[in-house]
Amino acid sequence: MWIFLNDRFVDKKEAVVSVFDHGFLYGDGIYETLRAYGGRLFMLQQHLARMRRSAHLIGLDIPIPEKDWPALLTEAIRRNELADAHLRITVSRGEGEIGLDPALCPRPTVVIVAKPLALYPTYLFHDGASLAIVRVRRNLVTALSPQIKSLNFLNNILAKQEAVRAGAFDGLMLNADGYLAECTTSNLFFVRGGRLCTPTVECGILDGITRNVVLVLARENGIPSEEGRYPAEDLRRAEECFLTNTTMEIMPVREVDKAPLGAGCPGPVTLRLQELFRANLPRFLAEPVT
Repeated sequence: MWIFLNDRFVDKKEAVVSVFDHGFLYGDGIYETLRAYGGRLFMLQQHLARMRRSAHLIGLDIPIPEKDWPALLTEAIRRNELADAHLRITVSRGEGEIGLDPALCPRPTVVIVAKPLALYPTYLFHDGASLAIVRVRRNLVTALSPQIKSLNFLNNILAKQEAVRAGAFDGLMLNADGYLAECTTSNLFFVRGGRLCTPTVECGILDGITRNVVLVLARENGIPSEEGRYPAEDLRRAEECFLTNTTMEIMPVREVDKAPLGAGCPGPVTLRLQELFRANLPRFLAEPVT
């Protein structure tokens, strides 16, 4: 397995990071996850733009020029002889003395990992996933902006642990005001009165790339949709529900807190959006880098 580390590809055994790296010590850094279909990267420019935004928001200079990223990611796929792939970019503050001052780290650490795509179990897409509304709240927007895709993932980890203890596939977090926010690694959609609803970014969620694709497809195909602030009770009365992220695409939800949703899973709007996503997928894939 080949890993890109800082300025070159190295064998997995050589891909080591210092114990003084501030990403390890403090979670000081950012990451981005991408998916490749047949070697072509999904929503590449949008993912790179979000990575640049995350870096800007924490005052981190990414040492690799913007123009070089498509070729680097493509090379990571090719070197590992992959077609359908899962890629993760990690950029940490870098190695430095112990202390919180970013100036202690002269150069960021950059890692690209490309792995075979590990698909979610098929039954989740046929039968739907189960969610538990957890007690762990989403980070307060004024404390840690959700627009930073940060290496500090403890908020989500605690929510995931609580969901596992409840016997659920994932945990659904509310924000500090008690409105629906997002799951630990995915955005939330539900259907109520035939209208597609999803929490607004102002609720403290990450603006998921696949989330935005679903909203575009809904608008283009006459599916009424809205972004808003919703109490948990709105979800419990929903006719359908599904989750989105880059690797799961669109995953239906069958129950929340062990209570079934709607009359069946997946529902008609979910199925329609799954069909539209697959039919339109080629337009969202970057052209191969030669």
